[in-house]
Amino acid sequence: MQNVDTHPSESQIFTPCQIGPITLRNRTIRSAAFENMCPGNKPSQQLFDYHTAVARGGIGMTTIAYAAVSRSGLSFDGQLWMRPEIVPELRRLTEAIHNLGAKASIQLGHCGNMTHHATCGQTPIGASTGFNLYSPTFVRAMSEAEILQTVDDFGNAVNLARQAGFDCVEIHAGHGYLISQFLSPYTNRRHDRWGGSLDNRMRFMRLVVEKVMQAAGNDMAVVIKINMFDGFRRGMQEPECLLVAQELERLGVHALVLSAGFVSKAPMQVMRGAMPLKTLAHYMDMRRFWWLKAGLALAGRLMIPTVPYSDAYFLETAKRFRSALSMPLIYVGGITDRNHMEQVLQSGFVAFQMARALIRDTDFVNKIQQGECTRSLCCHSNYCIGRMYTLDMRCHSCVDNLPRKIQREISAAEHLNSSLQ
Repeated sequence: MQNVDTHPSESQIFTPCQIGPITLRNRTIRSAAFENMCPGNKPSQQLFDYHTAVARGGIGMTTIAYAAVSRSGLSFDGQLWMRPEIVPELRRLTEAIHNLGAKASIQLGHCGNMTHHATCGQTPIGASTGFNLYSPTFVRAMSEAEILQTVDDFGNAVNLARQAGFDCVEIHAGHGYLISQFLSPYTNRRHDRWGGSLDNRMRFMRLVVEKVMQAAGNDMAVVIKINMFDGFRRGMQEPECLLVAQELERLGVHALVLSAGFVSKAPMQVMRGAMPLKTLAHYMDMRRFWWLKAGLALAGRLMIPTVPYSDAYFLETAKRFRSALSMPLIYVGGITDRNHMEQVLQSGFVAFQMARALIRDTDFVNKIQQGECTRSLCCHSNYCIGRMYTLDMRCHSCVDNLPRKIQREISAAEHLNSSLQ
């Protein structure tokens, strides 16, 4: 039985907060966790229903994930691709979110080398030439002209977001996607002005942010998601990531979301816990992903090792960034209970993001505010993550008739996580 606070609405959680030119009704933000609800790379009724449910559930701002700024930036068939023909349907979504009292944000990005020709329509591009084991496919280094065109693509995507009625754009510069691929020495092996020194490796990010800030003007908030560390030896470490954050502060962005991990090298640093390999393989299309399915069966735990889950797992690292920066910072990572929400805000963060608690229950924020609960029922089995790579993002509690092997995997993961708390 949970201890229920008799005056939960007096919490700092439910006070308004300012992010650049916009004011949120409270300090809760639905993070940009990929929904896989955009068949044909355009909004669906399912996407509309989910985000309006989150808005109705009391969130301060909900973030539509991951919208590619160009076709070459698509990593999934069910992912948004920003282009004029999808603006009317996005506007219908933002208007509904606004009518429910929440703000609407959209995460804009480019996946770089984390894709396949069948998805992005060309040989995948990235900071450097190489081979993507997860597709598998060869990757081509971007030319100067392609780099500059992608900078313009980010600006054009912000203009489309404005037309669609979004209050905020979140630029994805972490997790091993394109901007992160330029930043990290692991993926950037260039010898021109886009590689080598950290200053050179930041050049692409700098141009993107300058273009985005110009397009956003004085009435849209600009938030950047960055890594505090890549999570492996040859990647970016905390000192360099802090220098990146300080450069973004100098560029005048309105807030940073502090995350970590690299999807092609250290994916569970991002999400924590175990990747549900049986779930992942069960839903995977054997015709398209036979190599990955075989690899998971043979060496899944070596390919995607477990990183133990704990509540607020990035907080101690994020506090060091908080002490070194004066700009607004948004916390993300393992927020599923009210105590840690309070702790994050008391540590100087303007707001916090969460996703898995809102996958389990879209009404979670309202229930916290009304004193109905203090903790999400999410136990971090990561079923939703294993499922979202092939189907839509959904909690196992909302799925009937799960195979026994998946039920056992969920139980084992939840038992492990509870034993570590």
